[in-house]
Amino acid sequence: MSSDSQPENTPRPSRTEAEQAVRTLLRWAGDNPAREGLHDTPSRVVRAYEEFFEGYNTNPHTLLERTFSEVEGYDEIVLLRDIRFESHCEHHLAPIIGRAHVAYLPKKRVVGISKLARVVDAYARRLQIQERLTAQIANTINDVLEPQGVAVIIESAHECMTTRGVHRPGVSMVTSTMLGVFRENTNTRQELLAMLNRPSASGV
Repeated sequence: MSSDSQPENTPRPSRTEAEQAVRTLLRWAGDNPAREGLHDTPSRVVRAYEEFFEGYNTNPHTLLERTFSEVEGYDEIVLLRDIRFESHCEHHLAPIIGRAHVAYLPKKRVVGISKLARVVDAYARRLQIQERLTAQIANTINDVLEPQGVAVIIESAHECMTTRGVHRPGVSMVTSTMLGVFRENTNTRQELLAMLNRPSASGV
């Protein structure tokens, strides 16, 4: 079992227990969970958590299992830019909102581009730190597709920094993981960076 899953033999709390935990936090914050405006908040929060953290129910490796080998010898960079994602900081449970750029250089196989976005979501919809998120996406693509190289660059805003603590809105964090030729070959890395800096074909 991966280190970011519940330990073995640890039962998952029931929905009732989860809703009670929300009521406890509402009382701790100084409000009354029984008042009209908060009456349904515990169930709403639990439903929201099911959506926020649905990545724990997804195996990212299986998303990449179906590949295509009929690529007419294509051996250039495949890049999916601006994959918007929503995650949560594991230290404060505050949102992390950002965009991921995912690239790989095929060796023999390519994968449907939607699957790259799904891998990003599978890891983002867990409690995260950005550095680990970046590495997990890159390592999974590298392990399953076995390409010549993988590059993942993530830019995001962390609300644990913008809405609390030092209160610095407008600050973004950038992380990258480069594997294979993107790490070893300067020309290939520069080609990727040039592709990232080109205007979007969609005009967005």
